[in-house]
Amino acid sequence: MELSLLHPKVVHFPMALAILMPLLTAGLLLAWWRGWLPRRSFVIALLFQLVLGVTSFAALQTGEVDEEVAERVVPHEAIEEHEEAAEQFFWAVVIVLGVFVASGAIRKESIAKGTAVAALVGTVVVAGLGYRVGEAGGDLVYEHGAAEAFQPGARAPQDAADGVDRDSQ
Repeated sequence: MELSLLHPKVVHFPMALAILMPLLTAGLLLAWWRGWLPRRSFVIALLFQLVLGVTSFAALQTGEVDEEVAERVVPHEAIEEHEEAAEQFFWAVVIVLGVFVASGAIRKESIAKGTAVAALVGTVVVAGLGYRVGEAGGDLVYEHGAAEAFQPGARAPQDAADGVDRDSQ
């Protein structure tokens, strides 16, 4: 199976989940807090966070595959910025997943609810980091022409120091 060009298809799922997680988590936490749903219902948020982690990992892996091709037209620094943001996003997702697990493992309900609030705050941080990853990825495509690298006859990247505007060529 050809993995090249899989990255653009994979990345949108974790980005969408990152935006939805604070809403889902807040809704489930409110329902738990008010007694509308039992404590165990909060595991739904944990499972969605796990899916976010798995899809984020898949996005990182497919990005590694596409990086080699994209470097034909995109400056290495721009790719590194996107990659570093993606790695920070992934590790934040993993840390927040750990907070979700802790909220489920803690026996004392008041402490578990406090930990669940921390998980909610973590999902907001993850959403912000996701925005940063998406912005850097968008820059690769729309400012640096990363999609051109996957076309026949892709051109070499312009040296940023030469002062040439690639778009005016």
